[in-house]
Amino acid sequence: MARSPGSGKSDRAFKNPFDNYHDHGLYSYISRESLKLQPKYEEPIIKGIEKIRTLLSLKIDEDIGRGDHSVYTGTAGHALLCLTLFLKMPQKDATLLHDALTYLKPCLKSLKHKRISFLCGDSGPLALAAVIYHYLGDRKHSVKYVGRLEILCEEIDRSDIPDEILYGRSGYLSALLFVQNHLGQGAINPQTIITVVHEIIKSGERLAKKQRCSFPLMYEWHEKAYLGAAHGLAGIYYMLLQVQELAVQDKVRELVKPCLDFLLTQRYASGNGKSSLGSGSEDRLVHWCHGAPGWVQLFCLAHSVYGDRKYLDAGRDCGRVVWERGLLRKGYGLCHGAAGNGYTFISLYKHTNDARYLHYALKFAEWCCDFGTHHGCRTPDRPWSLFEGLSGTAQFLVDILEPGKACFPGYDLMESPM
Repeated sequence: MARSPGSGKSDRAFKNPFDNYHDHGLYSYISRESLKLQPKYEEPIIKGIEKIRTLLSLKIDEDIGRGDHSVYTGTAGHALLCLTLFLKMPQKDATLLHDALTYLKPCLKSLKHKRISFLCGDSGPLALAAVIYHYLGDRKHSVKYVGRLEILCEEIDRSDIPDEILYGRSGYLSALLFVQNHLGQGAINPQTIITVVHEIIKSGERLAKKQRCSFPLMYEWHEKAYLGAAHGLAGIYYMLLQVQELAVQDKVRELVKPCLDFLLTQRYASGNGKSSLGSGSEDRLVHWCHGAPGWVQLFCLAHSVYGDRKYLDAGRDCGRVVWERGLLRKGYGLCHGAAGNGYTFISLYKHTNDARYLHYALKFAEWCCDFGTHHGCRTPDRPWSLFEGLSGTAQFLVDILEPGKACFPGYDLMESPM
């Protein structure tokens, strides 16, 4: 499967060496009956997953020894990968759930009671515990951790909590939706979700009014107006639009639409999203955290919600940018790597049923299966973690086995993984 990375001059991405899409038809890629990958695509991806799992089994103690218990770069991220492997690998292996708990239990004993988000805070390990115990059939412990997760809502109006996904209120909302997705609509008290949504809206309206914005919901992180998925407007709006509670859904949709129209004006000529307001004319970042890979899910969902073709066109623009510049030299991770960028095409495929995007996703998966062979690819600070390292690469590869049910972890939260 190895391929030459090409001779591109970019210091951020390799030149894409893969052939563009030729109309092979959707069912040359997936089974018409199961909607899973055809064996000729499935087999090399499973081999890639197993290669990563073997490597992780030798290296994972390095991550555990750091004392980082987050989903993002810590031990809880390995628990999430075990859960994904249990749910989505062709052969169900219940020992993976027990492995997940082994990783998770130290996290649950070391909650810091400072951050509340799924990816970098206490709600990540709590939500994972609720879901893992649910699949183990242990309702008592599942309910216990749902309760501990919901108690965090009492802190939601703290002035030191931001609104973005990585550390803030939208990240806490993602934990609630994660549990709701796995356990069912009634698992989370609707009032908990409504309270969080109201607090996010109130915060956004307050800043928009203060700054005299032309749109109703404005947010900042560290006094900077970020626009992307991790810290910015795209991620916050996307999380709000995924809320299914009827008591707030109409209000959310009314407020978010003019915000989306503002975001459409904050793109480069290429279609890539700017990283922040005033970020200038240099079109550089093609990451999930900053740029087109984190905007595409928002535009696809916006097209579903509002039915306006301009959002679908914007999503397709994101896809073109990522296909051309998404094989990043930063590595193979989710936050700023080829695996996270590969979810761009899964999102577009799920939304359009267009085989072109499944072809693109499979090519990025092929690249990821060849990890370590691309000269000039950097080693991240946390090389085995979920969002920076190879655990995230495995997450993407597992997800693409049944692409119609793939979910970017901590971000795509509407569809059941079963």
